[in-house]
Amino acid sequence: MFQPLNAKVEAPNYKFDPKVLEVFFPGKTLAGIEAKHGKGEALGKSKEFEILKFQVKDKQYNFSVLVQQNEGVVHDFHARLPSYFLHDVFFQDLIKVLGKQDVYKKTLEEAYYQWNKNDLVFVYSASCTITCFPVFFGGYKKDSFSSSLLGKMKEANAP
Repeated sequence: MFQPLNAKVEAPNYKFDPKVLEVFFPGKTLAGIEAKHGKGEALGKSKEFEILKFQVKDKQYNFSVLVQQNEGVVHDFHARLPSYFLHDVFFQDLIKVLGKQDVYKKTLEEAYYQWNKNDLVFVYSASCTITCFPVFFGGYKKDSFSSSLLGKMKEANAP
């Protein structure tokens, strides 16, 4: 009466490969980003860095990535991920790309993951309400947290 279904089941609204974000990794060139995502919108400039905003677009997702660059080289990046991405699927995809995380912290319904890869640090945050969803994913050079976008955001929120 019932026949087995040989169909691939995918999460709704999800056909995202985290490798799309590799072009934003620290040390990559601005030219490589612009070739894939067009010219970035200038958000600010300091003595050292320029902050640019890029849009990562596909027919199923659209989100912003902030990049801090100096002389055409990416210093760090911060991607605010869509809340309709499912944490379980996105996190599993990150593990495929970066391996098992080095740091995991959980506070109430928020989780923080960190990968230390050579001289780079990648951070990912997720939250749960009814379902779990990603909040952000970013990366910076190991010895440059204070000058990274994430470090500046943390400092701006400090009392």
